[in-house]
Amino acid sequence: MLWTENRRNSGPPFRQYLAKIQLCLAPVIWVAAFIGALWGLPLFKNYLYFFAWWPLIFFLDSMLFLAAGESWLFDKTRDFVRLAAWSVTVWLIFECFNLYLLNWRYIGIEPRMWVRWPGYALAFATVLPVIFLTAQALKSKGFFRHYIGRPLELNAWQPVFLIVGSASLVLPVVFSHYAFPLIWLSFIFLLDPFNDLLSGDSLTRRWLRGERQEHLCLLAAGLLCGLWWELWNYPAAAKWIYTLPLLNFGKVFEMPVLGYLGFPVFALECAVMYNFLLILDNSMSSRARRLAWLGQAAFWAAIFWAIDARTVLWFR
Repeated sequence: MLWTENRRNSGPPFRQYLAKIQLCLAPVIWVAAFIGALWGLPLFKNYLYFFAWWPLIFFLDSMLFLAAGESWLFDKTRDFVRLAAWSVTVWLIFECFNLYLLNWRYIGIEPRMWVRWPGYALAFATVLPVIFLTAQALKSKGFFRHYIGRPLELNAWQPVFLIVGSASLVLPVVFSHYAFPLIWLSFIFLLDPFNDLLSGDSLTRRWLRGERQEHLCLLAAGLLCGLWWELWNYPAAAKWIYTLPLLNFGKVFEMPVLGYLGFPVFALECAVMYNFLLILDNSMSSRARRLAWLGQAAFWAAIFWAIDARTVLWFR
């Protein structure tokens, strides 16, 4: 992750002052935006997602800065921008599967493409940062620090994980009516063996060593972010709705209640995918890295077009 664990100074006074302003400003924006959406004001009702998530990123970043004297946004800006861009790519991988599964659809979307596509990018860019920032905020407050497991010896777990991961990708396509939830597990099993074999950060290897805090903070962050996603999605005009083939009962906001079980696992999956992308990025030459970014930009454009054609039910 981007966070430096051993840094504990509080930073320059003016930075502390700025961080405190950001902490106070975010709740003001949330209250104004939520009330504005309920009153039907177009700016808030049509773009509520941005008023929910970007202030949250600044809020959590300020909280972490005051706790440890380091900001992802201001001290590691380049790394944060890369994380946000990878967040778009990671989420669009799941949008690819949804083009076939159609587990969620978008309604009330901005009709102008020159506004809509940058909006897609800005919205999807929040996914990884907010999950990781929430997990780090929990960790900085000492959540789960006393949870230490007994080290385990588990030989040749990587081939088993690869088989399970491959099956979790194929089964939702072949048996989409029943196996669609496996998508939210697949990349944990498929990519974490590579993270371990390539000497990267492997969550499974950490678990086998007895580490628990990182995993539990990610799980809790996934659930908290899931609740936040659905809370702000519910009153919005531009939103997503769920069209699951099964388990569509007991809705909390727009999400069927059992769907909330997927958010904690999704946070682990995001961490595994980020660690894998980090390994790839570190292994590339400058030229290869530039080509990779061009490829990602082309991927974004292709999936944005496919979302417009397939996933969006209607434009505003």
